[in-house]
Amino acid sequence: MDDLSNTVVAGLQTGSNGMLESRREHMFPKFGPDEIDRMRRFGEIKHYAVDQYLFRTGEIPPGMFVIVAGRVSIEARDRLGRAGKIVEMGAGEFVAEVAQLSGGPALVDARAAEPVETLLLPPAKLRALLIADVQLGERIMRALVLRRVFLIEAGAGGPCLVGHDGHPGMVRLLEFLARNAYPHQMLDPAKDPDAQAFLEHYPCKPEELPLVVCPNGAILKNPSETELGRVLGMVPPDLEGRRYDVAIVGAGPGGLAAAVYAASEGLSVGVFDARAFGGQAGASSCIENYLGFPTGISGQALAGRAYVQAQKFGVEMVIPEAVTNLRCEHHPFVIELSDGLSVTALSVVIASGARYRRPNIPNLEHFEGRGVWYWASPIEARLCRNEEVVLVGGGNSAGQAAVFLSRYAKKVWMLVRGSSLSESMSQYLIDRIAATANIELLTCTEIVRLSGNEQGQLERVRWRTGTSAEVEKTIRNVFMFIGAEPATEWLSGCNVSRDSKGFVRTGTNIPPDDLLSVDGASVPSLESNVAGVFAVGDVRFGSVKRVGAAIGEGATVVQQIHAFLETARTSQSGEPVQAAAA
Repeated sequence: MDDLSNTVVAGLQTGSNGMLESRREHMFPKFGPDEIDRMRRFGEIKHYAVDQYLFRTGEIPPGMFVIVAGRVSIEARDRLGRAGKIVEMGAGEFVAEVAQLSGGPALVDARAAEPVETLLLPPAKLRALLIADVQLGERIMRALVLRRVFLIEAGAGGPCLVGHDGHPGMVRLLEFLARNAYPHQMLDPAKDPDAQAFLEHYPCKPEELPLVVCPNGAILKNPSETELGRVLGMVPPDLEGRRYDVAIVGAGPGGLAAAVYAASEGLSVGVFDARAFGGQAGASSCIENYLGFPTGISGQALAGRAYVQAQKFGVEMVIPEAVTNLRCEHHPFVIELSDGLSVTALSVVIASGARYRRPNIPNLEHFEGRGVWYWASPIEARLCRNEEVVLVGGGNSAGQAAVFLSRYAKKVWMLVRGSSLSESMSQYLIDRIAATANIELLTCTEIVRLSGNEQGQLERVRWRTGTSAEVEKTIRNVFMFIGAEPATEWLSGCNVSRDSKGFVRTGTNIPPDDLLSVDGASVPSLESNVAGVFAVGDVRFGSVKRVGAAIGEGATVVQQIHAFLETARTSQSGEPVQAAAA
């Protein structure tokens, strides 16, 4: 193993507590001849000569390779594109990671170290094996997930971001990649000679930073999340004209639950989200009152498991991709996308959730991404280490964020407009906040002014408590966790009933004047006034704003979708089946 290999592997082991060695048995299971024989009906034999690549980083592998004979070298590329061996795999082992469930791009190189005979299972056949053979499927799925975790901690195979730590564009892209569990690395020219040399070779204007070096060699200048996602192959190609049994808009807990249950029952499912999987729940650093997790689980970890589970059942994840319009005048429905493409679906689940509300503070939008955040991940927490921060909000998400930030910040000023937390926050969080020495709760308090420095970064915050005098402090980071605005602007082209705030009405909450037909039947509890269009989770009027509730609705809606699809099959008019009056 060369010096680079030693550096790569040592870094991996240090960053993941020796994961490569401590979990080798689970990451690299070895199958016996009889077990390989059970896989043969799902694949075909392929041969590779010495030094021939099974696939390279950034390419779309044809599937999962089970090594029948020979050895394959798995190699990761460092931040400058140089390859170094991570591990060498032999007969009985398999070459794949999570991306191969859905035909995604490779994050490593796989090279034949000697003549190799493999059994190749394309993605659809791999998913079929996982369902058909529970024992083999469990071992394969565990290995796929552990390998992706390993690569994330190493940053192997993903893009390299070149820019200054804390730059708004850098934080934005780092957060996007982290939320989508996509490996990445970063270079700061203020700290790293390699970054300085790179910028000298590729000069750019300040507004063009950060630069993103992609595995395929493309160099992007301060790209949007959508642009970066497309170059990385995160969005499936050839979307135009796709038709699904169920199109789910939003990849939060409700949308992911609906996807898993619908796909597991044989429906073709596409999930669309403009940013990442997890929704607002992904901002929760530790959910401690979710059933079955006595030590708690982060929202990101919970959503990540559901994301992989959905792909196991064949769900097509279209992330990042914004839905701009839903056309309901004919059936199947037409979903228009931000890039001008469109897909059709026999049913639609609105799971687009709600966004944290922007309070009426002068200059607030100017400081978004420059010290004002609507998310509290390790990326933002790193920026406020040993500094005082402000957190605004009194719900569970705000409480979880305050506790999380208290581990990094010198002090967390928690500002709440109401007189107490008791009406909006779980008691266990109230108790924990009270017991945390560096969290100070200020009730009946609002921010009245934000001020910045010459570079446009947030520098000072002023607030007022009740009728007391205003207080101003040097604070560079403010976290907003207040209110909820439903993400339903994309429904303007469809006559879906919504309340004055934009939340989707379903079932008995639909006003009589919004019902589109009156045949005497009742509208199912999660169906809108447009038959075949359903809503789950925070976006639905009257829903309980909890992760568990959203997941329950996502599971429940599938039964109602089946009932609608059965009715729609009997209709040949080409018009949508209209919801009945209650």
